[in-house]
Amino acid sequence: NQSSSKRKAVVPGPAEHPLQYNYTFWYSRRTPGRPTSSQSYEQNIKQIGTFASVEQFWRFYSHMLRPRDLTGHSDFHLFKEGIKPMWEDDANKNGGKWIIRLRKGLASRCWENLILAMLGEQFMVGEEICGAVVSVRFQEDIISIWNKTASDQATTARIRDTLRRVLNLPPNTIMEYKTHTDSIKMPGRLGPQRLLFQNLWKPRLNVP
Repeated sequence: NQSSSKRKAVVPGPAEHPLQYNYTFWYSRRTPGRPTSSQSYEQNIKQIGTFASVEQFWRFYSHMLRPRDLTGHSDFHLFKEGIKPMWEDDANKNGGKWIIRLRKGLASRCWENLILAMLGEQFMVGEEICGAVVSVRFQEDIISIWNKTASDQATTARIRDTLRRVLNLPPNTIMEYKTHTDSIKMPGRLGPQRLLFQNLWKPRLNVP
């Protein structure tokens, strides 16, 4: 039963540096072109592990592949413990995400900078941050950061500005904010805006 399978609480070890929140790494991979229902998506996301300190984070992260080493339609998710990386989760359902599309070769560095900023509470938006995702695709990679309240424009603007700073984005980088409500309504997990957005993202983020 559920209570007996409950995992032991993750806590910082002696002399470790505790994080403000516990976080969980997840991984998912799917076959391109196959329709994804909420149920099949949930079955497809695998929990890697939860950590409570800086040292525990590095223990996981040092053994994980980098986004540049992933193949096919693969995603890493890093979310606060107890929040599933799904639009429908209670913590996410009224929120949204900032999306940045990257040319191939940039995702590993951007992902590391993004999650270190998130773990270090650099966004300064209280409990608004839910998690972050890096999505590896054939022609591009996508990173996103999810927050709880899509209607809070001051918070989403602060997240956007912090994202620009921690990723050192050029001023002409296109950033898209999408509410999870809109994502749920749209067929496919990236929605029909994808092609339109591909035509708009020139010049691409092009950092050595």
